[in-house]
Amino acid sequence: MKTILVLSVLICVAAFAQERGQGGQQHGGGHPAAVGGGHVPARGPSPAPASRAPSAPAHNQQPNNAQGNHIAVDQKGHPSYPHVHASNDEWVGHSSGPNDPHYRMDQPWAHGRFTGGFGPQHVFVMAGGNRERFWFGNFYWDIAPYDYSIVEGWNWAGDQIVIYEDPDHPGWYLAYNPRLGTYAHVEYLGN
Repeated sequence: MKTILVLSVLICVAAFAQERGQGGQQHGGGHPAAVGGGHVPARGPSPAPASRAPSAPAHNQQPNNAQGNHIAVDQKGHPSYPHVHASNDEWVGHSSGPNDPHYRMDQPWAHGRFTGGFGPQHVFVMAGGNRERFWFGNFYWDIAPYDYSIVEGWNWAGDQIVIYEDPDHPGWYLAYNPRLGTYAHVEYLGN
C-alpha cells in the first residue's frame, strides 16, 4: 500500500515538473501564441507620449463611438483591436494619450477605487453579466462604450480577466483577456 502511494506521488511530481517546463508554450503547437493563448502581461502599459494625444472635442461635441475602437492590424494574424504581444508585453493600441475624448469622465472614480489587485498575480474569472455590467467576486464593472466592439467575443461567465491601471485616462482601468490577448477600458462600479 505504501509503495503505491509513493509511486502515485512520484508520478504527480513528474507530471507537474513536465508541465512547468513548458515555458509558456501552448499545448499542442509547441510555439507561444503571438497574441492571447493564455499569456498574461507582466505589467500594464506605459503612459502614451504627449505628442500623440488627440485634441479634445469642442464644447458640447460628443466623440463618435459608432465606429468603435479598432486599430490597424500591426502583424498578420493579429486582431484589429487593442491587444498585447505575448513575446514582449507590448500594449498595441494604447497610444491616444490623456486627452482622448472617448475616455473622458466628468467624475473619475465615482464609485471608489478598485482594491482587488493588479497585474498577473491577480487573475480573476468573470462570473456573469455583459458589456454594460459584469462582475467577478464582489467587484462590478462596465466597459467604455467606445470599446464595446472589442469585447464581442468575451465569455462573460468564464473568461479570465486581469486588471491593470490606466496611466492616461483618469477613472478608467484596463481589463485584459488572456484567452484573446485583447483589452478594453473598464470603469469600476464598486462592490
